[in-house]
Amino acid sequence: MPTGHREPIFVPWEELVAWVTEAQGVTEYGVQRQYGFGVGFLHPQTGEKYTLEFQTYGLPQAISNWEAIRAYMEYEVHTLKEIQDPLELQGPDDPPWEGVHVFRNARKRLHEEYRDGKRGVLYLTGWYLYHLMTFWTLPNRLVEWEVRKIKRMSRKTLPRAMAEWSEPLSEDQRAKPSEELKRQSKRVLELQKADPQRPITEVFVQVGEEFSGEPSMTA
Repeated sequence: MPTGHREPIFVPWEELVAWVTEAQGVTEYGVQRQYGFGVGFLHPQTGEKYTLEFQTYGLPQAISNWEAIRAYMEYEVHTLKEIQDPLELQGPDDPPWEGVHVFRNARKRLHEEYRDGKRGVLYLTGWYLYHLMTFWTLPNRLVEWEVRKIKRMSRKTLPRAMAEWSEPLSEDQRAKPSEELKRQSKRVLELQKADPQRPITEVFVQVGEEFSGEPSMTA
């Protein structure tokens, strides 16, 4: 909902444009780099351009913002585990954020690996020292506090039009992705499966080159 509007603006997914920014400059403190992530769209009725950008701590985080949104929209991904749980610390019934349960799962697995002989006493000691120096479960508890805060804010600020728009639709009422998007998305999945460690940016570049002339899925 842009500033000055009373109602949210709904934009078809394939018309959304996303980008990552990277800037470098020299200050009295040395060379500094800044990264950001942005999205933009044209108003469906007026054609007016709207953009939203925010700073990120690094290029991987900026790219991850887009990939999380893309995965949710194109593949119906709904949980943290499906998007970014490389350490597999999310249980099947755990909430999809890195709360205290993640810390407990990590500690439980550590002791299991220690009993099985996969981890030595030095690793075990180092794990405890590291978490003691990082205030034990405090970071996870801060995440849970932030999640509760966001939920309270969402209940207060979510416009009725957006809440109604977000209600589930039957299959026949859902918008259908274009054939171009389906082909490109399928190709991305194929490349990711062939080389899971390959950076997603390289995958997008290859798909963009292979499908040059078609609308780009990376905008």
